[in-house]
Amino acid sequence: MPLAPSLSARRWFRPRRPRASSPALLLVQPVLNRIVRDITRQLPELFARLGPYCRSRFLIDARDMPFLLLLRPDPGRPVFAAWPRSAEPECDARISGSFRDLLGLIDGGTDGDALFFSRDLDITGNLEAVVCLRNAIDDVDGALADRVAGALGPAGHIAWALLLRRHRRARGGNGR
Repeated sequence: MPLAPSLSARRWFRPRRPRASSPALLLVQPVLNRIVRDITRQLPELFARLGPYCRSRFLIDARDMPFLLLLRPDPGRPVFAAWPRSAEPECDARISGSFRDLLGLIDGGTDGDALFFSRDLDITGNLEAVVCLRNAIDDVDGALADRVAGALGPAGHIAWALLLRRHRRARGGNGR
């Protein structure tokens, strides 16, 4: 009788998620959970558009934020989680830029190609998966950011309007 478990070592051993190291992580995680739950329910076509990359892990690094975001757009078990910078999770692709630039990408008002070629946006890892994610977001009717704000109710709409106003003011009123 074998003593080893029948599951492969990778599936059997799952590293634990690090404990939240800051109050910001504790506050933001319930919001991220609600966003991913509502977007999964509202936009199943988004996941279909990702094809083989729907189980890829995208690390989103807003350089001026105190934490990292991990997105795994698996329609069966989506993950959108905040991680401490000191415990960076494994990922298939990393998207890094200022919060303002990343916000502009989600809003659809900023040209991702221009950010990439000006080196304001860094992408490493599986570039094909990132392009697929970008195309899936671009194909959403209306701005994905509006749907995210809607998932958070009236407070989300107010917060989103304030963020957009601040983003546009910083860019001179016309995006990039």
